[in-house]
Amino acid sequence: MRRKHSRILFNSHGRLGVIDLDASVADLDVRVWYPNPDTPGMDSWSWGPVFEDRRRVILSGYEPGKAWEGNVRVHLWIYDLQEDRLLEEIVLKNRPAPFMGCTHILPGEDRLVTNPIIDGKQRIWTMDLDGSDPREITGAEDGFVYCVQISPDGRRFAYHSTMLKGRDSYCIFVSDLGGGNRVEVAGAQGHLYFGPMWSPDGKWLIYQDCRYPDDPGHDWSDLCLGSPDGPDDALHRKVTTGQRQWFATSYGNPNSRGSGSNIAQWTPDGKRVTYTRAEPGSRTAWPYQAQLPDTDHFNRDYFPEDARGGTAICLLDPFTGEESEFIPYEPLVWNFRSAWSRDGSQFAFCRAEVGSPSGIWLVDADGGNARMLTDGYEHLGADHPVWVG
Repeated sequence: MRRKHSRILFNSHGRLGVIDLDASVADLDVRVWYPNPDTPGMDSWSWGPVFEDRRRVILSGYEPGKAWEGNVRVHLWIYDLQEDRLLEEIVLKNRPAPFMGCTHILPGEDRLVTNPIIDGKQRIWTMDLDGSDPREITGAEDGFVYCVQISPDGRRFAYHSTMLKGRDSYCIFVSDLGGGNRVEVAGAQGHLYFGPMWSPDGKWLIYQDCRYPDDPGHDWSDLCLGSPDGPDDALHRKVTTGQRQWFATSYGNPNSRGSGSNIAQWTPDGKRVTYTRAEPGSRTAWPYQAQLPDTDHFNRDYFPEDARGGTAICLLDPFTGEESEFIPYEPLVWNFRSAWSRDGSQFAFCRAEVGSPSGIWLVDADGGNARMLTDGYEHLGADHPVWVG
C-alpha cells in the first residue's frame, strides 16, 4: 500500500530542492519547494545524510570556487526540514582540511563519517558531531577514496579508491569501521571498478566495471557482483556484457547541462538491481573531448545533432542474469539515476530528452502511473533524488 505522505530531496544546479508527496487525496498532490538557508558567503548547497527522525538532515554549504578541485571550504550544518531552518553549524573543532563533506551518520547518531581532501587525496575520517575525537580511517597510502557505503549491519565500509601505488585505476575495498581488516574486492589492470553498493542482507556488493582504456570519458560500464569478504573468482563476476550501463551521465543543453556518476541500486527486497541499459550505438549530445585539457571536470562539447539512441532502466537479477525492462527505452530519451521509496512501492528516477534539462519522474513499483514531478529550479534541471520518508 502506498504511504500517504512521503518526501524526496534533490539538487538543482547548486540549489536544494524538496518534493512533498501527499497520496491521501484522490490524485497525488505534489509540492516542490527550494530551501534557501540565510547564510552569507555560500555559493552552493548539497544534501547530506539524514537523521533517523527523518526531519533533520546535514547540509554542505560551499564557499565560491571550483568545488571539484577540493580547495573550496565546505561548511556543515544540521537543518530541520519541518521548520525550514538551520539548527547549528557542526564540525567546528579539529578540521583536518577546508574541503570536508559528510557522507554518513554512524549508528547511535553521535559520530559522523567525513571525507576531507588532504594533500590532494580524499580520505575517510570519523569524528563527533562537533569535530572532536577525530580518527583517520584511510591515509595517503590508501589512495583517493570516495563513494563510501556502510554495510546494513553498520559494521563495515565499502568504497572505491584511485591514485594507488602500482595500480592504474580504481579498485574496490571493504574494511571495518576502524579501517582494519581491509580486503580488496575488485581490482585489475585496464578495469575501473566503481560504486560498490551493499545488498540489503549485506552478503553482496554490486559495482561497475568500466574498460577505461577504450572509454576515456567513462561513459559506459558493465555491472559486477562480488563478495565483501574478498576477491574470489567464483564470487566476483561480471553480470552484464557489452559495456551498456550508462556510467558517466551528461545531459541537458549548455544552459542546463548536468553530469555525475550513475550507480546501480538494489531493490528493497535484495532480489534485483537497476541496470541503466543503453541501446547499442547510443551517443549523448555531450561527447567527451579526450584531446583537450580538463578544466571543468566535464570536458565535453555539445553536439545535439550527433546524439542517438538512449537508455532504459532495467531490473536485473544479478544471480541469474535475467533482466526485464522497467522504464522503457524511447529514442533520444535518457533515463538514469534510481531511487526506491523506503517501502518499495514507488520509484523515482531522472529523465532527460536530448537538449532538455533533466526532470525527476515517479512511477509505481509495477512501472505504472509515470509522471514528472519537477524539472528543477527555474526549469534548469533536477537530479540526485533521495527518499527521506
